[in-house]
Amino acid sequence: MMYTIAAFYRFVLLPAPAGLQQQLLAAFTEDELCGTILIAEEGVNGTIAGSAETIDRVLALLLQETGLERAEVKFATSEERPFGRLKIQLKSAIIPFRKAEVDPSRTGTFVEPQEWNALIADPEVLLLDTRNHYEVEYGTFAEATDPGIETFSDFASYVREQLDPAKHRKVAMFCTGGIRCEKASAFMLQEGFGEVYQLKGGILRYLEEIPEQSSQWRGTCFVFDRRTSVGHADLAG
Repeated sequence: MMYTIAAFYRFVLLPAPAGLQQQLLAAFTEDELCGTILIAEEGVNGTIAGSAETIDRVLALLLQETGLERAEVKFATSEERPFGRLKIQLKSAIIPFRKAEVDPSRTGTFVEPQEWNALIADPEVLLLDTRNHYEVEYGTFAEATDPGIETFSDFASYVREQLDPAKHRKVAMFCTGGIRCEKASAFMLQEGFGEVYQLKGGILRYLEEIPEQSSQWRGTCFVFDRRTSVGHADLAG
């Protein structure tokens, strides 16, 4: 069987997250689907795998219940089952950011992958990798700054201790699929940084849409499944 892998998130107010959890648990079994879906009042976040037909059914349900559009989803394929089991969990947040209160409804400016190279070529732009240090070891963008953080929640401390809104007037940031940048960019705007940009769709969409010969990416992208990491060749087309 060829597995379709779908990575997605959406920040949206869900007044009854437990209800969505029960819908998903009732509709899908571990024989059909594997991976993790996190559900909270602030939205939904997941990476799952199954047959193309099963993934279509999941996305149809999420479109109906959360407004998640197919265009927002990152797809890949695998000949091997990429996750051991299916987990559909309720959380207090779909992406924790414990050292600051953040409103993800006001985020940085989205930049399409096709426009990203031109943005990060600007010498006035500070390019920030918002991922954890062990992810950065697999690969990152040329000239990107690695904050050296252990967990995403440490990003707030790094910004407050190492960056200055008066000095760092243009900041561009990226992460695997985009979700961490939603909160990171919102946090930086709250802290007084004037121009904050984020890579739309994250590294995964960039690797999918930008030809390798034009790419500013170096290495591979760490992913949280049995593939371990992926590159242009795994996602292109």
